[in-house]
Amino acid sequence: MTAASFQNFEASIAQLTDLQNLRVWSIIVSLFGDLAQKTGDQISGTTLTQIITPMGIKPEAIRVALHRLRKDGWIESTRSGRASVHYLTEFGRNQSAAVTPRIYARIPEPPQDWHLLIADDGAGQAALEETLLLPQYTQVNRRTALGYGAAPTGLDDLLVAQVSDLSQPSWLQARLFPQDLIDACQSLLDALKEIPPSTAALTPVQVATLRTLVVHHWRRIALRHPVLPSGFSPDAWSGEACRAHVFDLLDRLPRPQLQDLEQ
Repeated sequence: MTAASFQNFEASIAQLTDLQNLRVWSIIVSLFGDLAQKTGDQISGTTLTQIITPMGIKPEAIRVALHRLRKDGWIESTRSGRASVHYLTEFGRNQSAAVTPRIYARIPEPPQDWHLLIADDGAGQAALEETLLLPQYTQVNRRTALGYGAAPTGLDDLLVAQVSDLSQPSWLQARLFPQDLIDACQSLLDALKEIPPSTAALTPVQVATLRTLVVHHWRRIALRHPVLPSGFSPDAWSGEACRAHVFDLLDRLPRPQLQDLEQ
């Protein structure tokens, strides 16, 4: 790798690590979701450290985050010879697979069918909170969720109302696109525009580092950004421009093979 290529890599990392405080456990979830989501995929502790430490994260913080993810049922770790290897549990794979379509949708198709779920206190509130874990639901307020697709059945504690037409009052627009989300999206877009165009000389591990940061920041936005009809977002929302830059960069950083990373 040339000195110029390494400088470009460091400059790109700096652009993406300056956006926000990085939660190490969340970085690891993004990394496995992008690089090692399938059954049988595993990453050694050494490779995991090589991918993450250029972000300014210490090995000790990685170990603490892995301990938390094992405790929460996301990650399993085992020994392979003298090295540790880590992989997603079945729960972790299922959780990653559930949000993958939302994260990696290049041109999302706005749904045509919508419904509202309205809860009372008590059992209805608990049922609504459980339903909100599904990716097709967006919370409107403490007792109401907006969902797309077929309305669910068996939710006897909730009022389920089909919606044929959606209006966009300013209060709902502000709730679905809060200022911190608008700012985070614009900051990511600005950072992506500053990343040097040449990535050909990067090693597989460096590609994995950059991919993980891009996917991580986009994941945090995409999972908060509801899939809504065109024209529903405010003028300040830069989501589609940001999406285009994300996938342009991911195309220039093809997902490395795990065996190449381990070498």
